[in-house]
Amino acid sequence: MRLIRLLFRITLVGLFLYAVYFFWQKFEGLTEEKPPVVITTHSTVLQEITAMGKLELVKYTFKDVVEHEVVKEWLPDAKAVLIVSGEAVGCIDLTKIKSTDIIEDTDTVIVYLPDPELCVYKINHDQSKVYDVQYAFMGEAQLVNDAFVAAEKQISKSALKMGILTQTQENAQKMLTPFLEKVSGKKVLVRHRLKADLKELRR
Repeated sequence: MRLIRLLFRITLVGLFLYAVYFFWQKFEGLTEEKPPVVITTHSTVLQEITAMGKLELVKYTFKDVVEHEVVKEWLPDAKAVLIVSGEAVGCIDLTKIKSTDIIEDTDTVIVYLPDPELCVYKINHDQSKVYDVQYAFMGEAQLVNDAFVAAEKQISKSALKMGILTQTQENAQKMLTPFLEKVSGKKVLVRHRLKADLKELRR
């Protein structure tokens, strides 16, 4: 009888110790700090697929000191001075070539190219900086932004004035003529269609 009671007590103590160990393990798992879970959700929608048919033929790089001033009636004139780096790129859109623009003879091919375009003009912000801002008060950010917008428009005007479209035409002839001759095995003449102003012709 005593042996049975002893075994019974040993069994109870064993069960108690096992229960303590079990709950301790569970509690430790709950209190242990786990690494955070990062969940990123994307909802990407393809809006448009564009055929890249523009052949870039010349790039102009600009450096300019821009002074942008806002004249005020009562307060001092706000002024921003920028040191700007920018570029303009002339290209030809080859997707605009039609079958009627290619005239083939026995040993000669004449290709009429589309008009050259100013396809890119922009400011390289990583190479530009704000040199000085005066009397902008609370509108400093807007003043600087307007100055950069004006500077970007000036890049377009300067590139056109310096003849980037003419340079694009010349480069198109130099680059495309040998390439097309090698592909076709014929003499190739790259041309641009002449455009006349009707008003000028009537005078």
